[in-house]
Amino acid sequence: MLTTIDIGHKNFALDKAMSVLEAEVSILIFQGESRAIKIIHGHGTGALKNAVREWLKEQRGRFKAVIFGENYDMFDKESMDMRSDCGLPDDKDFGRRNSAITYIWLR
Repeated sequence: MLTTIDIGHKNFALDKAMSVLEAEVSILIFQGESRAIKIIHGHGTGALKNAVREWLKEQRGRFKAVIFGENYDMFDKESMDMRSDCGLPDDKDFGRRNSAITYIWLR
């Protein structure tokens, strides 16, 4: 199952957006029902995207993979493996090279 967390369209301050992201990711991991998370951080100034990706870098080893939206297509092995693991979810962003999103493939 692919779960979406949208922190890019909520008009959160950066700190609030990151707190929400961290809490929601932890909840989803604890519940164990999702296999992957789609984070919508938007384009904006790029500050939120950079903060999300920096946080994910700091979490190295916690997730099976982190896939940037601009790499999420049929030519990326991790993207295809994640989609297969999640039952090939219907995702309009697949193959669109959308840098306003980032995916987490959970263990």
